[in-house]
Amino acid sequence: MAIYLVTGANRGIGYEYCRQLQGRGDRVIAVCRTASPELDDLGIRVETGIDITDAASVTDLAQRLQGVKLDVLINNAGIIQRVSLNNLDFDSIRDQFEVNALGPLRLTQALLPNLQTGSKIILMTSRMGSIDDNTSGGSYGYRMSKVALSMAGKSLSHDLKSRGIAVGILHPGLVQTRMTGFTGITPTESVQGLLAQVDGLNLENTGSFWHANGEILPW
Repeated sequence: MAIYLVTGANRGIGYEYCRQLQGRGDRVIAVCRTASPELDDLGIRVETGIDITDAASVTDLAQRLQGVKLDVLINNAGIIQRVSLNNLDFDSIRDQFEVNALGPLRLTQALLPNLQTGSKIILMTSRMGSIDDNTSGGSYGYRMSKVALSMAGKSLSHDLKSRGIAVGILHPGLVQTRMTGFTGITPTESVQGLLAQVDGLNLENTGSFWHANGEILPW
């Protein structure tokens, strides 16, 4: 039985990760700012009050998890705010960097003592963070923060390879969540594909940027 930690676990893709992992017999630690009734109903360990943009909050989580060995750390928490060239809201762009790029890196660094040889780190990025795939422009804060997250993941894959820790950079597809206005495939379908990529992650393919369907995406 593997132990997974999932951030942003109270709804959407994060909740679905928890539901499917618990359903297949894995042990799950759900991390979020505020739990949801659906998450509580799963009967898994839930750590609430955690803000990944706040160093003290992340340190608090690390203290709660002292001695807990994690097999997979899934950095799922994220936000999207529409920022166009005609409405360059720099505060919004900074907020998206804090949540989407710096938060996962901060949490990963804090939980490194919980990881071991054979552990895996997952960074939930987006195809919108692909420079080569950007054919429509706009969404400055979201696109820029996801590019930064992917670069962090690539660096982590090199820095942690000698410790036997693999890093996956994953795009869930366009998924029916509140973030997307409930457009696209179901969270169930997305997470089924994502878990297939998580299960197949190893030191040979560490640092790769995958679609949930297994497609390698361009940087």
